[in-house]
Amino acid sequence: MDVASSTRAVLRTVRTNTGVQLLGTIIILAIGTVLVARSIDISTVIDAIVDANPVFVGAAIGIYALSWPLRGERYRRLLVVMDRPLSVGFLTATVFLSQAANLIVPARAGDGLRAYLLNDRREVPYTLGVASLAVERLFDLVAILALGVAAFLAVLLSGTSIATTELPRAGLAGATAVGMIAVGVSAVTVGLVRSDRPIAAAVRARVSAGPLSRVVDPALAFARNVGTVAADRRAMVDIGAWSLVVWALDVITAIAVLAALTGGGPSVWLLVVVGTFAVSVGNLAKVLPLSQGGIGLYEAAFTGLVVAVSPIAASTALAAAILDHAIKNVVTLVGGGAIALSWNVSTATIDGNRPPEEPESADI
Repeated sequence: MDVASSTRAVLRTVRTNTGVQLLGTIIILAIGTVLVARSIDISTVIDAIVDANPVFVGAAIGIYALSWPLRGERYRRLLVVMDRPLSVGFLTATVFLSQAANLIVPARAGDGLRAYLLNDRREVPYTLGVASLAVERLFDLVAILALGVAAFLAVLLSGTSIATTELPRAGLAGATAVGMIAVGVSAVTVGLVRSDRPIAAAVRARVSAGPLSRVVDPALAFARNVGTVAADRRAMVDIGAWSLVVWALDVITAIAVLAALTGGGPSVWLLVVVGTFAVSVGNLAKVLPLSQGGIGLYEAAFTGLVVAVSPIAASTALAAAILDHAIKNVVTLVGGGAIALSWNVSTATIDGNRPPEEPESADI
């Protein structure tokens, strides 16, 4: 079975497991609803969202929408290092579409869809597409952790009491641990592919005549593609800087939402620090795909962090978490859905029915 067939088989298998992650989402939301109902007046949360300042909400939507072409530009720069220069319009569209699919299809199958589209429409090898996604995820994690650490230090320097209850402390520690483990594994991988030791040659020699060769060959191609980026220090700095910009806009979106709900009560400094910290921890909580699109996990981590490090009321913090996540998910789904319709991307497309090739001029 070739790599393309394997990828499509994985995507089909993932779709059959939709019910499993849907069940996880329902369980997480049910537990969260019970806990919230015991400590927060739900009607207060709803009223806060309804009464949110529309100017700040509109600004949040615009800021988050602006982050998407920047994601496309970052991905373009990453592929240039891998010797696959493509238009920023096309890549912005593929990133948009794959991220929208991740909100609908379980186990982050949207990443597989992106690799499929790169191969189907621009003849980018699957191994290179998957490697580029892995590198992109690594930079995402590093940027999120960097912003979180900066906010953490700012909280310490400001003398704010952190983790006033056990629940926020546990959530913060858990999310940080997951992020650190993920970055640690990624760092080891980068270290291996940058190593001068002939590890790949030794592995290839051992399995050249065996049944594992069909698995090892794509894995080694993946490692070579990752190593191409890891060996280029200038590219690492460049893509890292773009990652910080992308996630800074994600943070600014949350800050605008907090401003929309707090009515200008807290200082700008407090909103910046708390918003940065909350977004970092919320996204680290979503690393493990325990619920669809991280629903419930993000809101819990965001709310717990805001309550732990600021005087913002729990009901307002929860309203901000829900509105922030909703804005980001809706923008992603609307943009991805529009691209899916214009490109005629569907389940049949993923299964191998090639759509008509769009002309180069049609790139978004």
